[in-house]
Amino acid sequence: MIRFVDAANFDAKRSLDAGTAEQQAAVRAILAKVKEEGDAALRYYTETFDKVALENFRVTEAEYDEADALVSPEVKEALRDAVANIRDFHEKQKRQSWFTTKESGTLLGQLIRPLRRAGLYVPGGTAAYPSSVLMNAIPAVVAGVKEIVITTPPGRDGKLNPAILFAARLAGVTEIYKVGGAQAIAALTYGTESIAPVDKIVGPGNIYVALAKREVFGLVNIDMVAGPSEIVVLADDTADPVYVAADMLSQAEHDALSSAVLVTTSRTLAEAVGQELERQLSLLPRRDIAGASIRDYGAICLVDSLEQGFDVVNRLAAEHLELLIANPFEHLGKVENAGAIFLGPYSSEPVGDYFAGTNHVLPTNGTARFSSGLSVDDFIKKSSVVSYSKADLAANGRKIIALAEQEGLAAHARAIQVRLDDFSKE
Repeated sequence: MIRFVDAANFDAKRSLDAGTAEQQAAVRAILAKVKEEGDAALRYYTETFDKVALENFRVTEAEYDEADALVSPEVKEALRDAVANIRDFHEKQKRQSWFTTKESGTLLGQLIRPLRRAGLYVPGGTAAYPSSVLMNAIPAVVAGVKEIVITTPPGRDGKLNPAILFAARLAGVTEIYKVGGAQAIAALTYGTESIAPVDKIVGPGNIYVALAKREVFGLVNIDMVAGPSEIVVLADDTADPVYVAADMLSQAEHDALSSAVLVTTSRTLAEAVGQELERQLSLLPRRDIAGASIRDYGAICLVDSLEQGFDVVNRLAAEHLELLIANPFEHLGKVENAGAIFLGPYSSEPVGDYFAGTNHVLPTNGTARFSSGLSVDDFIKKSSVVSYSKADLAANGRKIIALAEQEGLAAHARAIQVRLDDFSKE
């Protein structure tokens, strides 16, 4: 069922879905209508796409309380503990403003400030992921963002998933609106009578949400345009094939387009994992989705050595990389590209998805070569601070003028020269 591939030529990267011309046109029309008509457009699209008529979009305190009563004590406890772990991890990412001075009196520095308002898109319907609410909201809270807004599509009863509401309140979200799709991205970008615009939009969504985020980038910031989930497992003959297959299927069940790849030095392990995938797949409720993922995008890559294995995994630059090898810490420095790295048999990828505290919003489709997972840094802005002294300007003014003249920018040069002229009169 799963294909074996050649190490030298294997490349799991795929073109990111840019949508059809019809989808792109539909998204642009939605954005334009919401920009022009505000809440009236939101009501129109909510009734058209979500099949529910809403007068007001904002979630009320009564709805929060109702959701609180519907979430099981076991899930509440797990979410509370996850919040503590995620907050603790992200607290260590916080940066401080800094300043440095010279004896000449010049002061240089960097002023770090949180964004004022962040928008989190949360998918609705069957894709209700309270863990993603925590992963998107908590870094913003730790960064100091004061206004954290969720938009998410309502069900046909006009309600939202209780676990989403509970997680949002727990994480520190300040506003939730029952709006989904490209129209939600438009509302967060342009603002409407009910929803104030934000500075940045984060969170996953369907192709229409992804296209809308691409379209509005520049008016607001966005986190990334993520592709399907993926996992690469680098394993040797010490790995348990049951664990390897289970971890591969944990990502394959996300989406038929997800990718699960085993890179191994052991043919015995490779064959055992192939058998385990078939056995475990038959036990999964989402076996059709996971099966399509394994069939179309899964792979087993046999390599001659761990060194060749690391060459392959660095080329793949996976969202999730598991090292199921002897003494994984000894080899950690060989990993150049990965969104998140999981070491050893007990660091199964879902540990990071839900509970350890690391963020599960990660770069996909090889973009870990140049980008990182969501963090506190995504919710701050940095301003350089310059207080140049008279002594330093007198000493370095001619050098600044020389550089400005080299670039043909006479006004730049003159802005310095007029000051030097004043100095010469003293």
